[in-house]
Amino acid sequence: MQFAEATTVLTEDAKGRLRTLLDRVQGDDTLRLQLLAYAGGDDLTASKARRVSLSRALAVRSYLMENGVKSSRIDVRALGDKAVDGPANRVDVNIVKR
Repeated sequence: MQFAEATTVLTEDAKGRLRTLLDRVQGDDTLRLQLLAYAGGDDLTASKARRVSLSRALAVRSYLMENGVKSSRIDVRALGDKAVDGPANRVDVNIVKR
């Protein structure tokens, strides 16, 4: 899901996408979620990009937890400005089977 540059707040569109994801994972305790968060922009240092990406990942994690996903099923990786492909300002959510 994409974020506006320097923004860490989930949009209603992002919440809708997460609700779809919730339907898939809530019935299967063998599924884990990996959150890979990125941040980019001309005025972001590497350190600031990592902090922004962490805030984005934590916003997604909080939403998932508020909607019934246990924290032990969510892995967070704040990768800062390390996006190689795709938009620089995003959080990728990967579903992994244990």
